[in-house]
Amino acid sequence: MQFGFFDDAAREYVITTPDTPMPWLNYLGNSAFFSLLSHRAGGYCFHTDARLRRLTRFRYNDIPADSNGRYLFVNDGGDVWSPSFAPVGATLDSYECRHGLGYTRITGTRGGVEVATLFLVPLDDPAELHQVTVTNHSDAVKELTLFSYLEFCLWDALDDQTNYQRNLSLAEVEVEGSTIYHTTEYRERRNHLAFYSVNCPIAGFDTDRDTFVGRWRPLAQAEVPHSGAPRNSLVSGWYPIGSHAITLRLEPGESRDLVFILGYAENPPEAKFVAPGVVRKDPARALLARYQTVAQVDAAMAALRGYWDSLLDGFQLRSADPLLDRSVNTWNPYQCMTTFNLSRSASGFETGIGRGMGFRDSNQDLLGIVWMLPERSRQRILDLAATQFPDGSAYHQYQPLTKRGNHALGSGFNDDPLWLIVGVCHYLKETGDWSILDEQVPFDNDPALAKPLLDHLIASYQYVVTNLGPHGLPLIGRADWNDCLNLNCFSDLPGESFQTTANRGDGRVAESVFIAGLFCYALPDLIAVLRNRPAGAGTDELALAAELEQALAAMTAAVDVAGWDGGWFRRAWDAFGEPVGSAANAEGQLYIEPQGMCVMAGLGVSDGRARRALDAVEARLASEHGIALLAPAYTSYHLELGEISSYPPGYKENGGIFCHNNPWVIIAETIAGSPERAFDYYRRITPAYREAISEVHGQEPYVYSQMIAGPEAPRHGQAKNSWLTGTAAWAYHAVTSWLLGVRPGLDGLVICPRMPSSAGDYEVTRRYRGATYHIRVIGSGTSAAGRLTVDGQPVDGEVVPVAAPGEVIEVVWSALRSPKSSVSQE
Repeated sequence: MQFGFFDDAAREYVITTPDTPMPWLNYLGNSAFFSLLSHRAGGYCFHTDARLRRLTRFRYNDIPADSNGRYLFVNDGGDVWSPSFAPVGATLDSYECRHGLGYTRITGTRGGVEVATLFLVPLDDPAELHQVTVTNHSDAVKELTLFSYLEFCLWDALDDQTNYQRNLSLAEVEVEGSTIYHTTEYRERRNHLAFYSVNCPIAGFDTDRDTFVGRWRPLAQAEVPHSGAPRNSLVSGWYPIGSHAITLRLEPGESRDLVFILGYAENPPEAKFVAPGVVRKDPARALLARYQTVAQVDAAMAALRGYWDSLLDGFQLRSADPLLDRSVNTWNPYQCMTTFNLSRSASGFETGIGRGMGFRDSNQDLLGIVWMLPERSRQRILDLAATQFPDGSAYHQYQPLTKRGNHALGSGFNDDPLWLIVGVCHYLKETGDWSILDEQVPFDNDPALAKPLLDHLIASYQYVVTNLGPHGLPLIGRADWNDCLNLNCFSDLPGESFQTTANRGDGRVAESVFIAGLFCYALPDLIAVLRNRPAGAGTDELALAAELEQALAAMTAAVDVAGWDGGWFRRAWDAFGEPVGSAANAEGQLYIEPQGMCVMAGLGVSDGRARRALDAVEARLASEHGIALLAPAYTSYHLELGEISSYPPGYKENGGIFCHNNPWVIIAETIAGSPERAFDYYRRITPAYREAISEVHGQEPYVYSQMIAGPEAPRHGQAKNSWLTGTAAWAYHAVTSWLLGVRPGLDGLVICPRMPSSAGDYEVTRRYRGATYHIRVIGSGTSAAGRLTVDGQPVDGEVVPVAAPGEVIEVVWSALRSPKSSVSQE
């Protein structure tokens, strides 16, 4: 069952009913101002930091699930309704929501009146625009009153939900003409304010929620819009809102346009007020002046479309599969942008309160974004490296507003340092910007501890090799990639954090085979970087490269001995020296993570163990909805394993289909010579291929979810935690770099297709280091080797040399011979 359809020409997903299984969201925003917006106009917005600069309130875990947003109430002669269906819930004669790239348009019709609202955040301003078009399609004159509505958050979203003894006495506003200024806390430490305005005279306003809604009424039955008249209420403490009352008289066939602006402004601390108690409004007025007409909003919309067209033109696929094309060309990179902007901090499942930017998360997100945003990726790398400690470990998260590490969570997640190597090496392959290695970057944000970025990468390596366990494998610390596998924490206190409780003993026994695989995956690139710096590798760098090679060989040997279980790669060794992810275990015998990562690193490929491990995955973990994280799932709580066994079987890390690591197996299958199986796995988790089962999947059919309920769950196939997931970047990397086989390398663009023969021929347009490459792939899947020509001339190997910026290069790859298992290095 479907609840809408893809409009590929418009790059939109069209939702045709408000009754979707879950709120289906879109993200609006640029690099500083962001909005979450559901298909029923629910959600919230913030500037830079979802916790510390929250403009509007949202209620998670409410009934209904999508509670609070930017709403319109229409009073048509006493008939009150909302064009987004919510909050009133009156039946609509027609409904449509179009989620596009950075904008959403929601249209509802009732009683001959159509109200269409375009929501967008302009590229260069901290504001959300709502262009409302009201049309009278009836044969009679319509006398309408529109009531806008949103609820202001008192900035710090955590404090807003917890500190009522203070907050219920704080709220302040100023109203000037058609603009409501939200000035709570401005009189003291803050120098920022929010404002909500409309570009026409108003019949009145309300800023006090209790007055607008009425005593003991739900928002759907709010007193002011049902009475048809505003109260001009001025909030004094309690709950601040913004509502404009606008009267319209429309002849049959007549339309009227309105522009609402929800914005954010800052003043210099020394110039906050123009008079005692009167907020300086100059920055707000300047912003408002830029969006007073439909033409100005149209220009902002055109700029937004142009921006996305320019970004996405950097990688465009033309194949025989429209679902593949829409995923690669539009929706997957669009989601990559969102995960890059927000990491895992603010979604329909993450409140934006408890998490900041993740160190491992943000480094992995670079895999899906550097080709689109090299400059911003460069800055993100420097921000991340600055949260490292001198020993190479790192804060697990940092707040985007302060760019400082979150002390409450701290460090000790021992895979974190290696992801910096992965992220930086990918950036170098994509951009050729070797200068980044010489950038002075502080450790722990302390300028006195600044070192070149290259030193940070070496510190990452050294942290791993100086923290090895009894088997010569990396110590796991609080957790590795799987935050729920907590082999040192032993929590038996209800409500205690599984990750941050004190470790049992000294924490120097429990080891991670996954981190070992990640080490073997990351180090070859770092060795290549050390040996191939354009200025020439010095003696120290060559010696260091040799040291890294020895460490790589030692780690490979350790995995061979202690990481191999006989039919697959083990997951770990626990604090008692017992294997995890082994046939010797009663439950949790096989884990997905080391099978994907170790084979991606080339481990076991030459001797057939990689094939055996991947066949075990296919036999024991794969399902019609994707590959489960482990099997069999744990049926009771294991103190020595931690959070992973706290979930019911089939959910999250306990046997759920954790989509993030499915692409590792997809990549591994291309390396091991099984493109048909790799592409089959890709289709099982990719949203566009799951659209037809939306009633089962539940989440948006245009973006990946973190998790799909696994085979042992009662609701196998139901997705959760959509949008903000590392699945986006890894799925994009898997399909573009490994299946389609067009990926960046240090010396040029690598062309190594691994699509199944059923996919047929295809074409890729790829922007790379300022040049444009038109790539034709002929016969992928019929051969693992191909003939490569560049501008009609044959080229040995798989690498297309780097062209000068502005050049257009014609590339053809054509199959040569029958496929066989091989490893193609980036």
